[in-house]
Amino acid sequence: MHLRGVVLEAHQNYVLEMKDIRKVFPGVVACDGVNLNVRKGTVHALVGENGAGKSTMMKILAGEYIPDQGEIYFQGKKAVISSTRDALNLGISTVYQELNLVPEMTIAENIFLGRELVDSSRMFVRFKDLYAQAGKYLQELGLKYDPRTKINKLSVSGAQMVEIAKGISRGASLIVLDEPTSAITDSEVDVLFTQIRNLKKKGITFIYISHKMNEIFSISDDVTVMRDGKWVGTHGIKEMNEKKLISLMVGRELSEMFPKVACDIGETVFEVKNLTKKGVFSNISLSVKKGEILGISGLMGAGRTELARAIFGLDSIDSGEILVEGRKAVIKSPADSIRQGVVMLPEDRKQVGLVLIRSVLENIGLSNLDQFTSYELLNIRKERKVCADIAKRVGVKAHNLQVQVKTLSGGNQQKVVICKWLLQKLKVLILDEPTRGIDVGAKSEIHRLMGEFAKKGMAVIMISSELPEMLGMSDRIMVMREGEISGELTREEATQEKIMTLAMGGRKQ
Repeated sequence: MHLRGVVLEAHQNYVLEMKDIRKVFPGVVACDGVNLNVRKGTVHALVGENGAGKSTMMKILAGEYIPDQGEIYFQGKKAVISSTRDALNLGISTVYQELNLVPEMTIAENIFLGRELVDSSRMFVRFKDLYAQAGKYLQELGLKYDPRTKINKLSVSGAQMVEIAKGISRGASLIVLDEPTSAITDSEVDVLFTQIRNLKKKGITFIYISHKMNEIFSISDDVTVMRDGKWVGTHGIKEMNEKKLISLMVGRELSEMFPKVACDIGETVFEVKNLTKKGVFSNISLSVKKGEILGISGLMGAGRTELARAIFGLDSIDSGEILVEGRKAVIKSPADSIRQGVVMLPEDRKQVGLVLIRSVLENIGLSNLDQFTSYELLNIRKERKVCADIAKRVGVKAHNLQVQVKTLSGGNQQKVVICKWLLQKLKVLILDEPTRGIDVGAKSEIHRLMGEFAKKGMAVIMISSELPEMLGMSDRIMVMREGEISGELTREEATQEKIMTLAMGGRKQ
């Protein structure tokens, strides 16, 4: 008889061995004969493009999916994992990229949710002990939060770190981290990596999923590569370099990650003069020319996203003015901005840029219905043709335009947002973290599209936290710090060191 959440028979010395895993969904083979062997006390990176099957493998390990074929061995013995409870009983904890916290509950209550510390009657929670224990976990991670603070009072990065603390608090021997640094600052990444290394010394094992190459090479001991639902190979990280790893992930050489296109830079098309929002940013002045890509860099909290939101009309300003083609533009809403030919790809495409439960077709057409209507009647045939043409041009990969946009990979979701704006008469395109959370192949395609936009005379403003992207794609770089412009660099003089110096309060050398 098979028992759930317990080991059944002895096997090899890996802490985890997933053998010949196969999982099929209607019309899709998500995993096809995948192997994953993880050594105890190591950080094992699991990499691949979006849609490679990484998430499916981890959901099988977490007990959310049951494989159609294959075996799992944990701590040297065969394991049956038929539910999330089984995984937790074995000592397997998963911290997902999408936060799984209750906003109205405190940090401590979230950390111990479902396993509260109760008195002997099991009727009352021992809150004093609960807060004390949660405080210890926060202190171990270097987090200076009051455990009584509600989650909805934290920043996204703060909530992410609490999610990590929640996983560590379970005393798991294997912790899966799915894009754990997608919304935290560089200093918080350093804290996280320090904690991971400390826990490794205690025998804790990690599976680390990330699209960030620098993180993979910084924290990992081994790396397993997946592509199109199949296992490509497992290697020691010291055997790899970034070029080789990317080649294994995408199945081809990415000879140029940042395909910067030489463009004829024309006259100034967009200007911001002394833009101020009290307590957020002040006296921001910038200009962008036709065919130019202006990069805006800075640390998290510098005011970059807030500036973009204000320009696009999502947030109000206290003073300053915006000029489009030399004429003052009154922008009090996104509709005003769109009419001026100024559009934005938001930092959070899922919350702000897309309607996830609607189709690809509907998402592209939604902002362009005036082009497909006559006397308030929608010309469905025209909408389908125009949307299909732009989706093909941008390279959206979807079975058809009727599928819900939430089923697409991050890179293809970003392309859908681009599609809906390309049907407008664009003058200025603002890209806020355009490649966050998407795989290396999709990043290269987004960069190619940016080059095409600039070559056609569009003015592009790119906000990015990735310095290689900033250096690779920008014609000029403006650096922000604490809501102000701390300096500006030309493409020729910009380096990572100079950008970071300006971002952290130094002066341009």
